Amino acid sequence: MRQQEKWWQKEVIYQIYPRSFYDSNQDGIGDIPGIIEKLDYLSDLGVTSLWICPIFQSPMADNGYDISDYFAISEEFGTLEDVKRLIAEAKARGIKIILDLVVNHTSDEHAWFQEALRDPKSKYRDYYIFKEGTEAPNNWRSIFGGSVWEKLPNEDIFYYHTFHKKQPDLNWENPALREEVYQMVTTWLEMGIAGFRIDAITFIKKDLTFKSQPADGVDGLVKCTKTSRNQPGIEVFLKELNERCFQKYDCVTVAEAPGVPYDQLDQFIGPDGFFSMIFDFKHADLDVASGSEWFKRVAWTPEDLFQILEESQLAIQTSGWGAPFIENHDQPRATSKYLLNQATNPLAVKAIGLMYFFLRGTPFIYQGQELGMINFERDGIDAFDDISSIDQYHRGMAEGLTADEALQIINLRSRDNSRTPVQWTAEPTVGFTEGTPWLPIAERSEVRNAAHQIATPDSIFQFYKAMIALKQNPALETLTLGEIAFPERQGKPVFLYRREDAGASYLIVVSLSEMRETITLERPVKAVHLYNSQDYTIDQHLLTLPAFGALVIEEEK
Repeated sequence: MRQQEKWWQKEVIYQIYPRSFYDSNQDGIGDIPGIIEKLDYLSDLGVTSLWICPIFQSPMADNGYDISDYFAISEEFGTLEDVKRLIAEAKARGIKIILDLVVNHTSDEHAWFQEALRDPKSKYRDYYIFKEGTEAPNNWRSIFGGSVWEKLPNEDIFYYHTFHKKQPDLNWENPALREEVYQMVTTWLEMGIAGFRIDAITFIKKDLTFKSQPADGVDGLVKCTKTSRNQPGIEVFLKELNERCFQKYDCVTVAEAPGVPYDQLDQFIGPDGFFSMIFDFKHADLDVASGSEWFKRVAWTPEDLFQILEESQLAIQTSGWGAPFIENHDQPRATSKYLLNQATNPLAVKAIGLMYFFLRGTPFIYQGQELGMINFERDGIDAFDDISSIDQYHRGMAEGLTADEALQIINLRSRDNSRTPVQWTAEPTVGFTEGTPWLPIAERSEVRNAAHQIATPDSIFQFYKAMIALKQNPALETLTLGEIAFPERQGKPVFLYRREDAGASYLIVVSLSEMRETITLERPVKAVHLYNSQDYTIDQHLLTLPAFGALVIEEEK
């Protein structure tokens, strides 16, 4: 039975990391006018919404996720007038704009924090979390390493930061602070954006006892996720945020909400949930023992990946709506992570695209994913920009890795992998800029660039374009709104899932095997709507797939 249909269920959302998308003024940094210049490319691809990573004024300690003014645009990206023009130009092409909402923390250069430092009696001192003392109040470790507490230079007082020390956490226990946040959110919605991707939102509630916990590392600290993520009482804040802001607009909200147990999904994405949808990161972190500890690697198989996706999809379907993805700005390239030595195999790249694209939810595509971009290989830690990568490198060595072992892992998992400039051409600076790119390119490829792939009929870009067209075909809306089910996988590295309603049934078949595989089909085949290779055969109930074969099959009802 279908839930009430929402406009955002039929969207295909494309994520843009502005610094690395396209540089219009040739200073080496991508910008908003650069996004505008590429709107025709995005329209041709077929996407319907753009999620733009933070473009606000920021000292860029964490590449814009440290906001110093929610109403000003960073000069390197452009102006507020550029943003308004982007909204208008995108709308003219049927494309909506979604902004990043970062309200767990601000920059330490935000006027609120600066005033809190200047005047201890100021109301802004209660906009953040301060504790008196000569030693850190507890042993909680920040996401980017070291204590969550930073001492003020001239006072025996510490402030709290879940992430970088230049990202002090906002005190959501303070109603006055929450009111400021709601006014800011409403202002942006009034400006005509379609909604928000909401950053680190499950961190806004802390364990207010602030007690130390047993250490989980040689540094004597413990991950703050255990005491400051998805804590009891967070539902009060999230319900209020939804009621005061989101419910008043027909907007979409996509929450970065790691740590939410499946039995609590109904609160987050149910009929009366806090958000339209949330990202589930379990499949993204299948190669590490813990999502934030990159140096603790674990082995995995395609079957493990399939099982995680299945469990996630069934849990989300029970509660609400999902946001399937395989790449984002915090993850390495899916090609390199999931395909390993097959990362540059176009058939394999198309297969993992099809693997997730028709799962139940609104699919997200990250910039360059539609070109099959791959990870880089850096030869030293000095070549990295990402603060999390640098922290994990040093923590890995502290935990017993050699420098070479630590570097190898950082090359595999660094967030810089997905932040390298988009490869528009095969030119030395890949058509991103005529200047020096702010972050070195991943590779100069004659094949993995937009110009080549747009002109090549069987390219990865063209395959993504075909998937999007299929999903947006009104005659095939079962692929979007139908229920999802998972037939038995038959003991092979072949992923099967079915999208079905009363009128139609579609079977998505994806092999991640390097050999030919044969599976038994439960139902007669009515039509094959999409495939990444013609080298498949259907003989009555037997489907034989080539290596990395992937198909969308319409079944007889």
